[in-house]
Amino acid sequence: MTDTPVSRPTHPIVVGTDGSAPARQAVIFALREAQLRGTGLRAACAFEYTPTQYSGFERTAGSGPDSGPIPQQRDLVMQSVADSIKELQLQLGGPPVEVEIVCERGRPVQVLLEASRDACLLVVGSRGSGAWGRLTLGSTSTEVVHHARLPVVVVPMDDDTASS
Repeated sequence: MTDTPVSRPTHPIVVGTDGSAPARQAVIFALREAQLRGTGLRAACAFEYTPTQYSGFERTAGSGPDSGPIPQQRDLVMQSVADSIKELQLQLGGPPVEVEIVCERGRPVQVLLEASRDACLLVVGSRGSGAWGRLTLGSTSTEVVHHARLPVVVVPMDDDTASS
């Protein structure tokens, strides 16, 4: 019997992240999966500026209902994503995973689908609040599941995260 080299995927795993608790769960799952597969991770984050809506990493960038767009917003969001992933990698331990960060202005679904064109897997978190919310998918994860042309994993929030 000869030892046949194990082929490793060259395509990255893409994970959607926005700074939320469900996204953190998705990043942890994606990091573990990348370690198991011996492949890289592409963390994709979408940001939009609208005067009445902001969330996730955009809040870190300092935008809000009474402020205009920040010229360095993309850089600030990218740094927040990088810091969050570095923290999660340290918590997880194990072999290091090469991480690429994609941060684009636009709708989250469009950014995720574009970022995953050459990927082997797309990972997103589920959204939900309360008992009913945990039974349904959020709008982004639902759209991704319906439009992606690759395997998709929707990571549910664990009970510890949901209660915090």
